[in-house]
Amino acid sequence: MQAGPQAVYAAAVNELAPLIAFETGSWDGPWPEAAADALEEGAVVHFPNLRFELLPDERRLLGYAWPMRRSKNISLDPATGKLGGVEVVELDRLSPAEMMSRFSGLARRLVLGIAPSYAAHLRVGRTSFRPVEIEGRPSSSWRSDDTRLHTDAFPATPTGGARILRVFANVDPENRPRYWRTGQSFERVAARYVPHITPPLPGSAAFLRRFGITRSLRSLYDHYMLRLHDMAKADAQYQQTSPRREISFLPSVWVVFTDQVPHAALAGRNALEQTFYLPVQAQRRPELAPLSVLERLTGRKLAAL
Repeated sequence: MQAGPQAVYAAAVNELAPLIAFETGSWDGPWPEAAADALEEGAVVHFPNLRFELLPDERRLLGYAWPMRRSKNISLDPATGKLGGVEVVELDRLSPAEMMSRFSGLARRLVLGIAPSYAAHLRVGRTSFRPVEIEGRPSSSWRSDDTRLHTDAFPATPTGGARILRVFANVDPENRPRYWRTGQSFERVAARYVPHITPPLPGSAAFLRRFGITRSLRSLYDHYMLRLHDMAKADAQYQQTSPRREISFLPSVWVVFTDQVPHAALAGRNALEQTFYLPVQAQRRPELAPLSVLERLTGRKLAAL
Protein backbone atom coordinates (compact mmCIF):
# COMPACT_ATOMS: atom_id res chain seq x y z
CA MET A 1 0.00 0.00 0.00
CA GLN A 2 2.83 2.38 0.81
CA ALA A 3 4.85 1.73 -2.36
CA GLY A 4 7.12 4.67 -3.18
CA PRO A 5 6.23 6.96 -6.08
CA GLN A 6 9.08 5.85 -8.31
CA ALA A 7 8.21 2.18 -7.81
CA VAL A 8 4.59 2.85 -8.66
CA TYR A 9 5.56 4.83 -11.76
CA ALA A 10 7.88 2.08 -12.97
CA ALA A 11 5.05 -0.41 -12.65
CA ALA A 12 2.67 1.90 -14.50
CA VAL A 13 5.03 2.38 -17.44
CA ASN A 14 6.20 -1.17 -17.83
CA GLU A 15 3.34 -3.39 -16.77
CA LEU A 16 -0.32 -2.99 -15.86
CA ALA A 17 -1.96 0.04 -14.33
CA PRO A 18 -1.48 -0.48 -10.57
CA LEU A 19 -4.31 -0.90 -8.11
CA ILE A 20 -3.50 0.95 -4.87
CA ALA A 21 -5.76 0.51 -1.81
CA PHE A 22 -6.07 2.84 1.18
CA GLU A 23 -7.91 1.52 4.21
CA THR A 24 -10.19 4.32 5.34
CA GLY A 25 -13.89 4.80 5.89
CA SER A 26 -13.84 8.61 5.74
CA TRP A 27 -14.28 11.01 2.82
CA ASP A 28 -11.93 13.55 4.37
CA GLY A 29 -8.16 13.47 4.13
CA PRO A 30 -5.44 14.28 4.14
CA TRP A 31 -4.11 10.99 2.84
CA PRO A 32 -0.43 10.04 2.44
CA GLU A 33 1.31 11.70 -0.50
CA ALA A 34 1.57 8.22 -2.01
CA ALA A 35 -2.13 8.47 -2.91
CA ALA A 36 -1.70 11.60 -5.05
CA ASP A 37 1.51 10.27 -6.58
CA ALA A 38 -0.10 6.95 -7.47
CA LEU A 39 -3.12 8.69 -9.00
CA GLU A 40 -1.02 10.85 -11.31
CA GLU A 41 1.22 7.92 -12.18
CA GLY A 42 -1.68 5.96 -13.62
CA ALA A 43 -3.02 3.89 -10.74
CA VAL A 44 -6.57 3.09 -9.75
CA VAL A 45 -6.79 4.42 -6.18
CA HIS A 46 -9.32 2.29 -4.29
CA PHE A 47 -10.96 2.95 -0.93
CA PRO A 48 -12.45 -0.49 -0.18
CA ASN A 49 -13.91 0.54 3.20
CA LEU A 50 -15.44 3.81 2.03
CA ARG A 51 -19.16 3.81 1.26
CA PHE A 52 -21.59 6.32 -0.14
CA GLU A 53 -24.32 5.69 2.39
CA LEU A 54 -27.80 5.98 0.93
CA LEU A 55 -30.50 7.90 2.74
CA PRO A 56 -33.80 6.05 3.28
CA ASP A 57 -35.58 7.97 0.49
CA GLU A 58 -32.70 7.25 -1.91
CA ARG A 59 -32.95 3.48 -1.68
CA ARG A 60 -36.10 3.37 -3.78
CA LEU A 61 -34.20 5.07 -6.62
CA LEU A 62 -31.98 2.00 -7.01
CA GLY A 63 -34.74 -0.51 -7.52
CA TYR A 64 -36.75 1.55 -9.99
CA ALA A 65 -36.96 0.56 -13.69
CA TRP A 66 -35.86 3.88 -15.14
CA PRO A 67 -37.11 4.62 -18.69
CA MET A 68 -33.78 5.64 -20.17
CA ARG A 69 -33.79 7.96 -23.17
CA ARG A 70 -31.33 6.12 -25.42
CA SER A 71 -28.73 6.63 -22.70
CA LYS A 72 -26.66 4.45 -20.41
CA ASN A 73 -26.73 6.92 -17.54
CA ILE A 74 -28.76 9.63 -15.87
CA SER A 75 -26.63 12.77 -15.82
CA LEU A 76 -26.70 15.92 -13.72
CA ASP A 77 -25.41 19.15 -15.27
CA PRO A 78 -23.62 21.17 -12.54
CA ALA A 79 -24.21 24.45 -14.38
CA THR A 80 -27.98 24.13 -14.71
CA GLY A 81 -28.95 21.45 -12.19
CA LYS A 82 -30.89 19.70 -14.94
CA LEU A 83 -31.05 15.93 -15.34
CA GLY A 84 -30.60 14.20 -18.68
CA GLY A 85 -30.81 10.70 -20.08
CA VAL A 86 -34.19 9.81 -18.63
CA GLU A 87 -37.78 10.62 -19.54
CA VAL A 88 -38.65 13.98 -18.00
CA VAL A 89 -42.12 12.84 -17.01
CA GLU A 90 -40.59 10.49 -14.45
CA LEU A 91 -38.65 13.29 -12.79
CA ASP A 92 -41.87 14.98 -11.68
CA ARG A 93 -42.39 12.31 -9.05
CA LEU A 94 -39.03 10.58 -8.65
CA SER A 95 -35.74 12.44 -9.01
CA PRO A 96 -32.19 11.32 -8.18
CA ALA A 97 -30.84 14.89 -8.40
CA GLU A 98 -30.41 15.39 -4.66
CA MET A 99 -28.59 12.07 -4.25
CA MET A 100 -26.30 12.88 -7.17
CA SER A 101 -25.56 16.38 -5.87
CA ARG A 102 -24.72 14.99 -2.44
CA PHE A 103 -22.33 12.48 -4.02
CA SER A 104 -20.70 15.23 -6.07
CA GLY A 105 -19.85 17.19 -2.94
CA LEU A 106 -18.38 14.17 -1.17
CA ALA A 107 -16.38 13.22 -4.28
CA ARG A 108 -14.82 16.68 -4.36
CA ARG A 109 -13.90 16.42 -0.68
CA LEU A 110 -12.24 13.07 -1.37
CA VAL A 111 -10.19 14.38 -4.31
CA LEU A 112 -9.02 17.44 -2.38
CA GLY A 113 -8.07 15.21 0.53
CA ILE A 114 -5.87 13.24 -1.86
CA ALA A 115 -4.41 16.30 -3.60
CA PRO A 116 -5.09 19.57 -1.72
CA SER A 117 -3.10 21.50 -4.34
CA TYR A 118 -5.89 20.85 -6.87
CA ALA A 119 -8.34 23.06 -4.93
CA ALA A 120 -7.95 26.27 -6.96
CA HIS A 121 -8.00 24.46 -10.30
CA LEU A 122 -10.46 21.55 -10.09
CA ARG A 123 -13.52 22.07 -12.29
CA VAL A 124 -16.67 20.07 -11.59
CA GLY A 125 -18.12 18.20 -14.55
CA ARG A 126 -21.24 16.08 -14.84
CA THR A 127 -22.42 13.65 -12.22
CA SER A 128 -23.92 10.39 -13.45
CA PHE A 129 -26.17 7.74 -11.92
CA ARG A 130 -25.79 4.35 -13.58
CA PRO A 131 -28.74 2.12 -12.61
CA VAL A 132 -28.66 -0.20 -15.63
CA GLU A 133 -26.83 -3.54 -15.64
CA ILE A 134 -23.78 -3.38 -17.91
CA GLU A 135 -23.50 -7.08 -18.73
CA GLY A 136 -25.64 -7.93 -21.72
CA ARG A 137 -26.65 -4.33 -22.35
CA PRO A 138 -26.80 -3.64 -26.10
CA SER A 139 -24.56 -0.87 -27.45
CA SER A 140 -25.47 1.33 -30.38
CA SER A 141 -21.95 0.89 -31.79
CA TRP A 142 -18.49 -0.36 -30.90
CA ARG A 143 -17.55 3.25 -30.05
CA SER A 144 -20.10 3.34 -27.24
CA ASP A 145 -19.29 -0.16 -25.96
CA ASP A 146 -17.74 0.46 -22.56
CA THR A 147 -16.90 -3.22 -22.10
CA ARG A 148 -13.95 -2.62 -24.47
CA LEU A 149 -10.68 -1.28 -23.08
CA HIS A 150 -10.31 2.44 -23.76
CA THR A 151 -9.08 5.74 -22.41
CA ASP A 152 -11.63 8.53 -22.11
CA ALA A 153 -12.05 11.25 -24.72
CA PHE A 154 -15.28 13.17 -25.27
CA PRO A 155 -16.21 13.91 -28.92
CA ALA A 156 -18.49 16.85 -28.12
CA THR A 157 -16.50 18.26 -25.21
CA PRO A 158 -12.84 18.91 -26.09
CA THR A 159 -10.56 19.34 -23.09
CA GLY A 160 -7.60 20.95 -24.85
CA GLY A 161 -5.30 18.84 -22.71
CA ALA A 162 -7.05 19.12 -19.34
CA ARG A 163 -7.18 15.92 -17.32
CA ILE A 164 -10.33 13.81 -16.84
CA LEU A 165 -10.48 12.70 -13.22
CA ARG A 166 -13.37 10.50 -12.08
CA VAL A 167 -14.66 9.27 -8.74
CA PHE A 168 -16.79 6.09 -8.82
CA ALA A 169 -18.95 4.50 -6.16
CA ASN A 170 -20.69 1.14 -6.28
CA VAL A 171 -23.92 1.69 -4.34
CA ASP A 172 -25.74 -1.53 -5.16
CA PRO A 173 -28.06 -2.38 -2.23
CA GLU A 174 -27.60 -6.11 -2.75
CA ASN A 175 -23.78 -5.83 -2.59
CA ARG A 176 -23.32 -7.01 -6.15
CA PRO A 177 -19.81 -6.22 -7.39
CA ARG A 178 -18.97 -3.93 -10.27
CA TYR A 179 -16.46 -5.63 -12.55
CA TRP A 180 -13.75 -3.63 -14.26
CA ARG A 181 -10.83 -4.43 -16.51
CA THR A 182 -7.70 -2.27 -16.70
CA GLY A 183 -4.83 -2.48 -19.15
CA GLN A 184 -1.27 -1.37 -19.65
CA SER A 185 0.02 2.14 -19.14
CA PHE A 186 -1.08 5.03 -21.35
CA GLU A 187 2.47 5.28 -22.66
CA ARG A 188 2.34 1.73 -24.03
CA VAL A 189 -1.10 2.13 -25.58
CA ALA A 190 -0.20 5.48 -27.15
CA ALA A 191 3.04 4.09 -28.58
CA ARG A 192 1.01 1.35 -30.25
CA TYR A 193 -1.37 3.70 -32.10
CA VAL A 194 0.23 7.15 -32.42
CA PRO A 195 2.36 6.24 -35.49
CA HIS A 196 -0.88 5.40 -37.35
CA ILE A 197 -2.79 8.59 -36.51
CA THR A 198 -3.09 11.11 -39.35
CA PRO A 199 -3.55 14.86 -38.69
CA PRO A 200 -7.05 16.34 -38.85
CA LEU A 201 -8.26 17.95 -42.05
CA PRO A 202 -7.47 21.68 -42.24
CA GLY A 203 -10.36 23.71 -40.91
CA SER A 204 -12.15 20.70 -39.42
CA ALA A 205 -12.04 22.03 -35.84
CA ALA A 206 -13.71 25.31 -36.86
CA PHE A 207 -16.32 23.41 -38.89
CA LEU A 208 -17.22 21.14 -35.96
CA ARG A 209 -17.53 24.12 -33.62
CA ARG A 210 -19.55 26.24 -36.04
CA PHE A 211 -22.19 23.58 -36.53
CA GLY A 212 -22.46 22.70 -32.85
CA ILE A 213 -20.87 19.25 -33.11
CA THR A 214 -18.33 20.28 -30.47
CA ARG A 215 -18.83 22.79 -27.65
CA SER A 216 -15.42 24.36 -28.25
CA LEU A 217 -12.57 24.06 -30.73
CA ARG A 218 -11.09 20.58 -30.91
CA SER A 219 -7.33 20.82 -30.38
CA LEU A 220 -4.72 18.52 -31.85
CA TYR A 221 -4.58 16.86 -28.44
CA ASP A 222 -8.31 16.10 -28.59
CA HIS A 223 -7.88 14.74 -32.11
CA TYR A 224 -5.18 12.32 -30.97
CA MET A 225 -7.11 11.27 -27.87
CA LEU A 226 -10.27 10.55 -29.86
CA ARG A 227 -8.31 8.50 -32.36
CA LEU A 228 -6.64 6.56 -29.52
CA HIS A 229 -10.07 5.87 -28.02
CA ASP A 230 -11.52 4.67 -31.32
CA MET A 231 -8.49 2.71 -32.52
CA ALA A 232 -8.21 0.79 -29.25
CA LYS A 233 -11.91 -0.07 -29.19
CA ALA A 234 -11.87 -1.16 -32.84
CA ASP A 235 -8.71 -3.28 -32.49
CA ALA A 236 -9.88 -6.84 -31.89
CA GLN A 237 -6.34 -8.12 -31.29
CA TYR A 238 -5.70 -5.49 -28.63
CA GLN A 239 -9.03 -6.19 -26.95
CA GLN A 240 -8.44 -9.95 -26.90
CA THR A 241 -4.73 -10.34 -26.24
CA SER A 242 -3.36 -7.25 -24.48
CA PRO A 243 -2.31 -7.67 -20.84
CA ARG A 244 -5.11 -6.78 -18.46
CA ARG A 245 -6.25 -6.97 -14.84
CA GLU A 246 -9.76 -7.91 -13.74
CA ILE A 247 -11.03 -5.99 -10.71
CA SER A 248 -14.14 -6.72 -8.66
CA PHE A 249 -15.36 -3.64 -6.78
CA LEU A 250 -17.79 -4.45 -3.99
CA PRO A 251 -19.74 -1.40 -2.73
CA SER A 252 -16.90 1.07 -2.22
CA VAL A 253 -15.22 4.06 -3.88
CA TRP A 254 -12.37 4.37 -6.36
CA VAL A 255 -10.65 7.27 -8.12
CA VAL A 256 -8.83 7.25 -11.45
CA PHE A 257 -7.65 9.53 -14.25
CA THR A 258 -9.72 7.83 -16.95
CA ASP A 259 -7.97 9.69 -19.78
CA GLN A 260 -4.77 7.93 -18.69
CA VAL A 261 -5.78 4.47 -17.48
CA PRO A 262 -7.16 2.02 -20.09
CA HIS A 263 -10.32 0.62 -18.53
CA ALA A 264 -13.52 -1.23 -19.31
CA ALA A 265 -16.69 -1.75 -17.29
CA LEU A 266 -17.81 -5.35 -17.68
CA ALA A 267 -20.72 -5.89 -15.30
CA GLY A 268 -22.63 -4.29 -12.48
CA ARG A 269 -25.34 -1.74 -11.89
CA ASN A 270 -26.28 0.97 -9.41
CA ALA A 271 -23.17 3.14 -9.47
CA LEU A 272 -22.47 6.84 -9.15
CA GLU A 273 -19.72 8.73 -10.93
CA GLN A 274 -18.38 12.26 -10.68
CA THR A 275 -16.22 13.80 -13.42
CA PHE A 276 -13.69 16.54 -12.72
CA TYR A 277 -11.38 18.44 -15.07
CA LEU A 278 -7.90 19.53 -14.06
CA PRO A 279 -5.40 21.65 -16.03
CA VAL A 280 -2.16 19.80 -16.66
CA GLN A 281 -0.20 22.62 -15.03
CA ALA A 282 -2.07 21.98 -11.77
CA GLN A 283 -0.71 18.44 -11.50
CA ARG A 284 2.04 17.62 -9.07
CA ARG A 285 3.91 16.01 -11.98
CA PRO A 286 2.70 17.46 -15.31
CA GLU A 287 5.19 15.33 -17.25
CA LEU A 288 3.03 12.26 -16.58
CA ALA A 289 -0.11 13.69 -18.22
CA PRO A 290 -1.33 12.20 -21.52
CA LEU A 291 -0.69 15.60 -23.13
CA SER A 292 2.98 15.41 -22.17
CA VAL A 293 3.24 11.78 -23.31
CA LEU A 294 1.65 12.51 -26.69
CA GLU A 295 3.79 15.60 -27.25
CA ARG A 296 6.87 13.55 -26.54
CA LEU A 297 5.78 10.76 -28.90
CA THR A 298 4.76 13.10 -31.72
CA GLY A 299 7.47 15.71 -31.25
CA ARG A 300 4.95 18.57 -31.51
CA LYS A 301 2.75 20.81 -29.40
CA LEU A 302 -0.81 19.50 -29.24
CA ALA A 303 -2.69 21.59 -26.68
CA ALA A 304 -3.79 24.20 -29.25
CA LEU A 305 -4.21 24.27 -33.01
